[in-house]
Amino acid sequence: MGYLNERKYVFFYHIVYLGRYIYVSGYIHMVFKKAIYFWGKKKMFEVTDIKKYNHAMSKIYVAHGIVLILLGLPLLTGHHKWIIVSVAGVIVETIAFMVVYSFVIKKKYIK
Repeated sequence: MGYLNERKYVFFYHIVYLGRYIYVSGYIHMVFKKAIYFWGKKKMFEVTDIKKYNHAMSKIYVAHGIVLILLGLPLLTGHHKWIIVSVAGVIVETIAFMVVYSFVIKKKYIK
């Protein structure tokens, strides 16, 4: 049983590390001079106001990182039902992240 206790901390540490990485990258992207990409390096659309676009994207990345860390907290309980809630929450959060980008930010800042 001691091994399971150690594993939950390792999983939580990875979630916190990933959430912190997304959170910090959100703040770093706020000062970029070029428009930042959403996920990959596909062809970027022309942006009307780069500074406001990067600020909006930074807010989304910071929120994504914070929510990811909060969704990692149920991993510390070790109960299967809470782990399923955590995994489902990450999936829903990522889909919501894409929806907000597609329907709010992209429509607002596209030329």
